[in-house]
Amino acid sequence: MTAFQSHPLRSPLHGSIVVPGDKSISHRALILGALGIGETTIANLLEGDDVLRTAAAIGALGAQVEQRPDGTWAVQGCGVGGLHEPTAVLDLGNSGTGVRLLMGLAATLPIVTFFGGDASLSRRPMGRVMTPLEKFGTRFVSRDGFLPVAVMGAQDPVPIEHEMTVASAQVKSAILLAGLNAPGNTTVVETVATRDHTERMLRAFGADIRIEEAGIQKRITVTGQPELTGRHVHVPADPSSAAFFVVAATLIDGSDITIERISTNPLRSGILDVLRDMGADITVSNTADLNGEPVADLRVRAAALTGMEIPAEVAPSMIDEYPILAVAAAHAKGVTVMHGLHELRVKESDRLSAIAEGLRACGIGVETTEDSLVVHGSGGNIPGNGNVATHHDHRIAMAFTILGLAAQKAVTIDDDSMIGTSFPGFARLMAGLGADLAPLSR
Repeated sequence: MTAFQSHPLRSPLHGSIVVPGDKSISHRALILGALGIGETTIANLLEGDDVLRTAAAIGALGAQVEQRPDGTWAVQGCGVGGLHEPTAVLDLGNSGTGVRLLMGLAATLPIVTFFGGDASLSRRPMGRVMTPLEKFGTRFVSRDGFLPVAVMGAQDPVPIEHEMTVASAQVKSAILLAGLNAPGNTTVVETVATRDHTERMLRAFGADIRIEEAGIQKRITVTGQPELTGRHVHVPADPSSAAFFVVAATLIDGSDITIERISTNPLRSGILDVLRDMGADITVSNTADLNGEPVADLRVRAAALTGMEIPAEVAPSMIDEYPILAVAAAHAKGVTVMHGLHELRVKESDRLSAIAEGLRACGIGVETTEDSLVVHGSGGNIPGNGNVATHHDHRIAMAFTILGLAAQKAVTIDDDSMIGTSFPGFARLMAGLGADLAPLSR
């Protein structure tokens, strides 16, 4: 654990950057590559610890995974149903996405798989995945729904229909992955739309997947036991990573930056829509399609923000971006009210409490309820001079690093060691735009 200080930046950010590949898509590219026949090559894979844990896990399950000299990754797949029982516990470190998706993958294989993780991941609920997967005939042994978990895959899985009770792309994806090895059709019913990277990538690999919408209800159906085919995947840049730079450029006077080839999937772009509504100057250019995912370049220039009320309906499209949105709200003029944040309480930390504690430490007025956050903006004058506890949460660490750059006085952050888990190169990219974060660059 290494504490560091984020000092106020007195000059604008300028330049053009490419942030690392999208973490959600990186996990899925590796997993579907393992299920494809033949070779899948992946360019711009996020090489943070979370994704590398997934790469190691699919290797332990029988796929061949290697990084090539040109920086691309190659996965030799085993086909749907072709993975085998690992000889050791699959340790997913701090990766909630990796462990939940892989539990779905293992649920309908006739094998026993043991999953573990670090102390933080072992406090995150797995019951929300285990309950629907039991319908396939899968059995679990766990510590009250927390890691470690033993997954005893269904010998004769049956297809299921599951109506989502929690708006979670991880749960939805786990069910769809389990459905691949069950005969017939498996259906997930959503009433709140969540990230659709799994659906898009399944289609790209050759799965029969159908989506029907009626009012607020969406039915996603996958036909089991397909033959998926390996393919080339270029992972778009991660919008969750880009959000830190978008907010930094918005808050620091005179800034003008470009972020290239960002995923603009409408189920991931809620943070951009909200920031624009608050007054941010964000323009989109060079739109394109990359493996079924929309991408574009973003130009961001400094702008004054005004607080607003943010409804719960947008939360699934930006759930990971609330820490940095709270920093933007702290800088804005007026009050910002964010609803529908209960999922933040079961992230790497109780993220809602961590945000509130950090803002208070930096002189910002805050109130919370079980699922909402009220931030009293400073009108561009964040006091800073606070000590922020990250609770070993990378997004809290990065968000309050940005707050320190835009504050009146330096902000002390208790730990930077976990930033590489999600965003290797964060400090280097900030330095390239003009922000010296030397303490982060060991």
